[in-house]
Amino acid sequence: MKTLCLRLFFTAAGMLILQVGFSQQLDSIMSIYDAQLPREKMHIHFDKVAYNRDETIWYKLYILAGTDLTRQSKNVYVEWYDTTGKMIKQTVAPLFQSTAKGSFDLPGDYKGDFVHVKAYTRWMLNDDSAFIYQKDILINSITTAQSRPAVVPRTKVDAFPESGVLLQGVLNRVAFKSTNQFGIPVIIKGGVYNNKNKQVDTLVIKHDGMGMFSLTPQPGETYQINWTDENGKKGTTLIEPAKTNGAAIAIRATNDKALIQVQRTGDVPDNYKRLNLWVHMNQSLFYKVKINATEKTLINAEIPIDELPTGVLQFTLFTSDFIPIAERILFVNNRQHEFNAKVTLPVVNVDRRGKNIVEVFVSDTAFTNMSMAITDAAISLPETNSIYSDLLLSNEIRGKIYNPAYYLTSDADSITANLDLVMLTNGWRRFDWEKANAAVLPTVVYPKENDFLKVGGKVYGVKPGMSAKPLQLNFIMSAKDSSKQFFFAEVGKDGLFEIRNQFFYDTVKVFYGFNGNTKIGEVTQVQLDNGLLRQIQKKIPFSARNLQNPWSDSLARVKMNFILTEQEKLRRSMASATLQEVIVKAKAKSNLQVMEEKYATGLFSGGDGFSFDLTENNAALGSLDILGYLQGRVPGLTVSGSGAQATLSWRGGTPDVFLNETQSQVELIQSIPVTDIAFVKVFRPPFFGSMGGGSGGAIAIYTKKGADGRKTPPDSHGLEYTLLGGYSRFKEFFNPSYDKPADNNDPDLRTTLYWNPYILTNKKSPRIRITFFNNDISKKFLLVLEGVNGDGKMTRVVKVIDSKSQD
Repeated sequence: MKTLCLRLFFTAAGMLILQVGFSQQLDSIMSIYDAQLPREKMHIHFDKVAYNRDETIWYKLYILAGTDLTRQSKNVYVEWYDTTGKMIKQTVAPLFQSTAKGSFDLPGDYKGDFVHVKAYTRWMLNDDSAFIYQKDILINSITTAQSRPAVVPRTKVDAFPESGVLLQGVLNRVAFKSTNQFGIPVIIKGGVYNNKNKQVDTLVIKHDGMGMFSLTPQPGETYQINWTDENGKKGTTLIEPAKTNGAAIAIRATNDKALIQVQRTGDVPDNYKRLNLWVHMNQSLFYKVKINATEKTLINAEIPIDELPTGVLQFTLFTSDFIPIAERILFVNNRQHEFNAKVTLPVVNVDRRGKNIVEVFVSDTAFTNMSMAITDAAISLPETNSIYSDLLLSNEIRGKIYNPAYYLTSDADSITANLDLVMLTNGWRRFDWEKANAAVLPTVVYPKENDFLKVGGKVYGVKPGMSAKPLQLNFIMSAKDSSKQFFFAEVGKDGLFEIRNQFFYDTVKVFYGFNGNTKIGEVTQVQLDNGLLRQIQKKIPFSARNLQNPWSDSLARVKMNFILTEQEKLRRSMASATLQEVIVKAKAKSNLQVMEEKYATGLFSGGDGFSFDLTENNAALGSLDILGYLQGRVPGLTVSGSGAQATLSWRGGTPDVFLNETQSQVELIQSIPVTDIAFVKVFRPPFFGSMGGGSGGAIAIYTKKGADGRKTPPDSHGLEYTLLGGYSRFKEFFNPSYDKPADNNDPDLRTTLYWNPYILTNKKSPRIRITFFNNDISKKFLLVLEGVNGDGKMTRVVKVIDSKSQD
């Protein structure tokens, strides 16, 4: 951070009224909080604003601590909830350069208007829960749109004195905000009245239900706002009573300065005559200001802000003994938060399945980590959040900001003035000055993460003298691809052990045993842990939502409904399609019939599809996992991607997977060794054992039981084992290629045409070229690029692409 050179300010008459110094040693309690409890903030870039059911939500997370990439966290947790607040899914992912990618598949039978996403790191749990990332994502559903009950709006009007306090006999600026119960702005008209019903000012809305009026409270008077909203409803809002003595601050900003006015009442205690003003951001102190107000009640001054970082700048006014008495926040936008990413379009083709080329060039020498989404522009809704608004504004302000992305679209005077109304009408991260004065150090309940995953835990039953040498545990970790890792850990006197910085996906088998002393295992118990937060199913309460507003009179919804209808027609067509019948004639029961009777029950018995007996199938032993074995043996079944990123597709649909007739996930199925599997059934669609009718078919996996028993995996030597969960595995976006017209004749109704969570550049490779193909129906594309660089700066590029857009 640069050291600024401001030292003295004088009045026009030359009297010294203000001294400004700098905290070179960062010896204040604030600097301790900054060092020991830096605050993380998060943005999630989603590929779209709204989705049809049965689509995939693609996303990329970005996390900053202050203005830098975070060093506090290695992992990030994401939770998904339905409209009742019931958790649908929870995932955990490792952070790469302070970012992580993910995906979430919306169920085909989902009935809600939205899904709620909540995301956080372990470190964020040390902060106020109000700043945990949460967002409602719109889901288009023809059924729920038609049956949704009418919303009865209720208007609320709040008043906010500029520095948090009204002073009697002093001219005060008071901001107001009118919203309904959902935080949506409401137009009102009215005035400010005293207790004698005399109007002292008129309400004028400047932007999105916000405005400002002036008020000089008089002795013996109280004040209120009488208003009428856009629906004709009348109401009254009481304004807090003015104080008879005290001090307040008022702030105005120019391009390079903050103009400060400190005003006190005439009759104040001595500690109000010498004041202190601290100016700070992100728990970092920029200015300490000493104000001599012994002779004057009104003092004007200014401080430079043109070299400060972009963000919410806080002004806190203290008495001489450092009791906080007034606060004001100001948004500083010097555009120092940005780096430039240039997006060009060498080839644009909006024809059916046309080929398009996009180039991204970053001249910055720091590395960049970006994500890009290209979608059908006809279905796009206005984006109310951006990487700028989430990381610079929403994460610093308490309460809901309506359409926060708007305030950082430009630095025009009108937008700057409207942004200042947001500063005046919302709470912010208030520093706990009582704790600071008492020198109370920050409490860290959730420590910094120094590792990704670990294999750790405790040995119970260890007694003194049990072994002449220090105990050592040997481990074999068997992953889903049959790969193995061998390692060991010494056991402490307290029974604890730990192997740090492991990295594995899904569920792994961890075999363990005591080195050189197998008898110890007979009298002890080993408990293993992966080092992650323990995730449990939960339900969270939701307040009422109004999701009708974003869809009102929207042509985007018409297009979304058309695509939804066509997608459902396609699924029905797939369900009615038949594959070549395989007829097996035999007088005696075949091995498959025996396995069918032994393993399959209920809706899983019989059915139209394929069956595989793996108990006597040596060919299966050479497969990395069961899905790799099935590929090529089931007509039309493909496994896209490779390794941990494999996804299933069967003739345009995604089959459900079941483990022992319980619906499961692909990542878990892949984690099961092929040697543990006895029987597999693949059902053609529809499969009525699935929720929603199984329009993508189903794959049922049965693990060995009884005489088929599981065999001990090679190299385990009869060791005990336990299952240990790792990182969640997400789908890879499928980017089809139509270079050859006959590559794919299936209908293409994709609404997301391209998604790439990792567009990376650096000094040596500043340019990236990507290729994508149009679908069957889109005529205009929306491109959104967001990202961060190694210095914590951000970028956002938005382009609408049509037939005239080629560079």
